Amino acid sequence: MDFPKLQQFVDRIWQADILPALCEDIAIPCESPAFDPDWDAHGHMQRAVELMTGWARERLAAVPGASVEALRLPGRTPTIFIDLPATGAGTPVLIYGHLDKQPPMAGWAAGRSAWAPSIEGERLYGRGGADDGYAMFAAIAAVLGLREQGLAYPRCSLLIEASEESSSIDLPAYIDHLAPRLGEPGLIVALDAGCGNYEQLWTTTSLRGQVAGTLSVRVLDEGVHSGDASGIVPSSFRIARRLLSRLEDAGSGEVVADFQTEIPPARRAQAELAATALGQGLVDSFPFHRDTRAVSEVPAELALNRAWRAQLAVTGLDGLPDVARAAAVMQPYTALKLSLRLPPTLDPAVAGQRLKALLEADPPYRSEVSFAIDFASPGWHAPAVAPWLEASLERASLQAFGRGSALIGGGGGIPFLAMLGERYPQVQFVVTGVLGPQSNAHGPNEFLHLPTARRITAVVACLLHDAAGPR
Repeated sequence: MDFPKLQQFVDRIWQADILPALCEDIAIPCESPAFDPDWDAHGHMQRAVELMTGWARERLAAVPGASVEALRLPGRTPTIFIDLPATGAGTPVLIYGHLDKQPPMAGWAAGRSAWAPSIEGERLYGRGGADDGYAMFAAIAAVLGLREQGLAYPRCSLLIEASEESSSIDLPAYIDHLAPRLGEPGLIVALDAGCGNYEQLWTTTSLRGQVAGTLSVRVLDEGVHSGDASGIVPSSFRIARRLLSRLEDAGSGEVVADFQTEIPPARRAQAELAATALGQGLVDSFPFHRDTRAVSEVPAELALNRAWRAQLAVTGLDGLPDVARAAAVMQPYTALKLSLRLPPTLDPAVAGQRLKALLEADPPYRSEVSFAIDFASPGWHAPAVAPWLEASLERASLQAFGRGSALIGGGGGIPFLAMLGERYPQVQFVVTGVLGPQSNAHGPNEFLHLPTARRITAVVACLLHDAAGPR
């Protein structure tokens, strides 16, 4: 392989072909079904599928045996399946990404918008470019880069789903549907993860699971004057706060032991190495307000908090009016949307029922308390990496970034990985991505770091070529 030639090809295709198409994709508000229940009627998902499949068919027209399909099972979001026959031996590779998006959110800086892509220096702002619209384009560019040099690659299957941001609710049906065609992949490459910095290749070794649901507390049938009721009627907000204290320490944020697991020594050691490599960057990657500080001053503990320890976030609130419209009224109920991130090895179904029982037991003041589980998704713990793959990752990182590769535990989740890990227990995983410092997936000002995207594309090409080689 002539790596400089490969990187030059990748840079050219990104600038001339991928970037314009990715900007078009960002402009399509194809929110995931959890956020747009009428997604089918709105047609945005279909527009995104047509854009991506049209681009892929045009670029792969000269590749013998290549097929690009837009699959649509009844009642399901669509899925793109691309099959590229092998030009060499080696292990079949399955490459994963998704095209559905989080809602736009408020707080975008002037000149930026979720659905209006903008380029500032080396950053492409807009929803879904980094999470995860770039994945299909990068994977195809990697294969084309190998073909330009006449280099071998194994059979490659690309699976781009449209319900990942809704906990991949439709993916199992497609995996079952495609099972005879997928065969037995030996390597799964998921391009939907994060990176600790933009200076080297990061691969994810674990992801947390999650239980998400709504905690509701009702004390009245209608709002009443707060001066008249306070001191007699218990505050629904205070009750909710008290219930949350059953789950986490209000001072430290530490979640009770029922939702924790033992951290494997190897993962603890990897977290320490990652924290050393990142240093203050682990904290500086977040837009802290003024003098706000992280929950710990020990970087390794922060890395473990995000990757292995259960953590609670309140992500939504109903029952209270906007501050500007608040009157002297005690509201009848409070509802909180809760997201409990779980250790990678904890069973989310068991944790969900445990959480429901914990919050609903013995309601204070005999108020009406309920916890409705919206979804529970499993975590993922990577198997041991094969020597050939470990060597390939290190070599690819040195070539593309000029630095060795690094390992990190992820805080979010990709349900696809646990699903495929159970189906193919012998498979190897490479979980990587472009979501680095301040890229802010799911929030305002989400951006794709373009140099990293180009380098990751070249890395994928290196992995595919090595997967076709001797062991």
